[in-house]
Amino acid sequence: MAEVLTKVPGTKIKPEPHQNAAKNGGGQFGRVLLFCGNNSDGLGSAIAAHLGIETGKYTRTVFPNENIFIRLNQSVRGQDVYLVQSMVSPVHDHIFEMLIMIDTLKRDSAGRINLVIPYMPYARSDKKDQPRVGIAARLLANMIEVAGADRYITIDLHAGQIQGFFNIPGDALTAFHLLSDYVADRQIENLVVCSTDLGFAKKARNWALRLEAPLAIVEKRRWGNDSKSEALALIGDVRDKNVLLVDDEVLTGGSVVNAANLLKQEGAHDLYLAFTHAGFAGSALARLGAVGFKEIITTDTLPLPPQMRLPNMTILSVAPMLGEVIMRSHEGRSVGELFDE
Repeated sequence: MAEVLTKVPGTKIKPEPHQNAAKNGGGQFGRVLLFCGNNSDGLGSAIAAHLGIETGKYTRTVFPNENIFIRLNQSVRGQDVYLVQSMVSPVHDHIFEMLIMIDTLKRDSAGRINLVIPYMPYARSDKKDQPRVGIAARLLANMIEVAGADRYITIDLHAGQIQGFFNIPGDALTAFHLLSDYVADRQIENLVVCSTDLGFAKKARNWALRLEAPLAIVEKRRWGNDSKSEALALIGDVRDKNVLLVDDEVLTGGSVVNAANLLKQEGAHDLYLAFTHAGFAGSALARLGAVGFKEIITTDTLPLPPQMRLPNMTILSVAPMLGEVIMRSHEGRSVGELFDE
């Protein structure tokens, strides 16, 4: 028997029948067309399945000089087009492929071009925090606009002010509800929520309120152009407690592992880890595996092939949430209602 969903995962509403509206058009821009960038088929196909449509067809060619060529195999004239692009390695190839696809859609007279970029690269380069440095996040936002995108959809920006870098409207979503609902359903006893650093403390407080648990914070110091970090001290009590470490992104795993080791020294019992973006690089997977987390909980904003998954890893899909956002955007309805906002 098919599972009856009480609500769309990651939102606070019940699922709605969108298939006919997606196929036949329910807004001012014709029908929904959804294209998946290279290496984005997994998430894109899941979003399309939620909407009850097929993904768009195109041909991608890379010439011997590494130039990327995109040719649409169907017309997008006057339609509401959504381009899903996951920023995995090689990141710069995918950035430029994204820009070429936006330009191609624009030149085929798409009614509206919506960029769905679950994880935005260069999000840490959001300010001049050192002398003689650029702000790459602003540069990327400008490039997306110049290419021809009309809107953007993203999840858990590293810094909220990046929304201000765009001069086009967009939806900056969060996977907090998806992740916290899952943890709440686990009913972990004697739980303490812990932020991996002071910068994530405010969002960690939301976790603590949602799970009705105390909050702890790891004080961290970075050095060497932010490439290395050290956990200095723990604010809060975790002795004989089960601890949920929370963050927005894990790249090398250094901050998480240092925080976990500190929690162990302070007498924590079982350790859990929850974060949105699994951008594992270098020895991150080996580092996480050596900690002995009871469970690692993340999402599919970035694709994780089988060889990049640990036995104790749970991957939650953001596809239903993105599907609902796409349909509400298409139909001109509130996206905030999905989250009681």
